Amino acid sequence: MASGGDGDGDPIRHWILGDGGATKITRITPVGGGCINAANRYDTDAGSFFVKTNRGIDSSMFEAEAAGLDAMYRTNTVRVPKPLKAGSLPRGGSFIIMEYIEFGGSTLHGQRELGRMLGKMHKAGISDRGFGFEMDNTIGSTPQPNPWTPDWITFFRDHRIGHQLELLLTNYSDQQIYEKGKKLLEKIPYLLRDLKDVQPCLLHGDLWSGNMAYDKDGKPVILDPACYYGHNEAEFGMSWCASFNSSFYDAYFKEMPKQKGFEDRLHLYKLYHYLNHYNLFGSSYRTQCISIISRYNNQL
Repeated sequence: MASGGDGDGDPIRHWILGDGGATKITRITPVGGGCINAANRYDTDAGSFFVKTNRGIDSSMFEAEAAGLDAMYRTNTVRVPKPLKAGSLPRGGSFIIMEYIEFGGSTLHGQRELGRMLGKMHKAGISDRGFGFEMDNTIGSTPQPNPWTPDWITFFRDHRIGHQLELLLTNYSDQQIYEKGKKLLEKIPYLLRDLKDVQPCLLHGDLWSGNMAYDKDGKPVILDPACYYGHNEAEFGMSWCASFNSSFYDAYFKEMPKQKGFEDRLHLYKLYHYLNHYNLFGSSYRTQCISIISRYNNQL
């Protein structure tokens, strides 16, 4: 059991026992956090908080995560943990404090509701600054550049596919994929030719099954974003490991009608994530990258 005080130099305790409204911390429980972060539930007399820490990164990663969560939270659509505080740890590393959400409700209608609420988020979160985000962030641990860009084709070509190809050349010296990928970059304007007046929609950016859950009332919750404003279809770039079913897509496309050429573009949006997985986890994802790049290069 943990008690109060002024936080004893710990910025997490200091915030919880100050702006967080608690007078004592009653328990701290590890709740996982994956390969990048450690995560704990802080129970207090003012409720519970969810805290992630990482001793190996500065505060920019969690500050960007907080900005993404806040942008999604303010759409008042799909549920996300409300971000409360992000900052640096005194002995190195960083932290983020969020609303604690109790998971575990029935998911009987979960996919349909997720599709509906995701479509509402994409409609509600529109940027008037173009494509990008207020800051760069990460997808996994890969840097993700988000400079404000006036058109989607340029943003996707240069700051998504082009960026991953440059990382791949640096990380693995894969000259074959790099050269084939550079040819693909020249064709992206043609491959995205059916897109007219694309709106910059707020995207979660890394939507797969590990970043989705359901609260105790069965409402969908999305977590761990890599947010930016982009073409709404790019949200489905991780659909190969998201297990979206037909009820999800039916509900989504009622909110955001399907655009001409969706199926043809989908693999292009998947390529960004396959390239990222190659950069993160190695050559086991190389075959998928080559296959998609060759598929599009051979069309023309």
